[in-house]
Amino acid sequence: MILAVLILILSTAMFFFYFQATCQKILRTQFDREYFRSIAKAHGLEFLGLRTSLSNASAAVDYRQLCKALKCDYLVLTYLLRNVANAKQRYSNGERLLMVYFRWLFLSLVARRLVNLGEKQAILRMTSILQYFANVVGHRADTVGFTTLPAADYVPNR
Repeated sequence: MILAVLILILSTAMFFFYFQATCQKILRTQFDREYFRSIAKAHGLEFLGLRTSLSNASAAVDYRQLCKALKCDYLVLTYLLRNVANAKQRYSNGERLLMVYFRWLFLSLVARRLVNLGEKQAILRMTSILQYFANVVGHRADTVGFTTLPAADYVPNR
């Protein structure tokens, strides 16, 4: 019985380790330009400001407002990923993995906050996921070349 529990614990730990390593590998993808700044500015996303405010150690952080901003940015970017310049209107496997990773970090943020265990690191990881999503949206928009297409061709009516 003890051996079975030990195997289960080790298997679960290995799964989470490889899951996180895979997500970190996806996040290291290089883009030819920094699209995320223009996407964040165009859609009023707050993750860049959150990252800079967390970097400043002396600033007080309102975690309730921070979580709300992260969730709103996540919803906007996942909508854009699915609908802007995406003919299939589906997420790629890497995008789905990052969405699960973001949700996992978001849920773990509550526990991390209670025990004061690296909540800033989790928030910075969440902002890096949002930055990746914004880069993907910007890259798709750039490759399609919106100047030659009418709006109805790259954003479907729903």
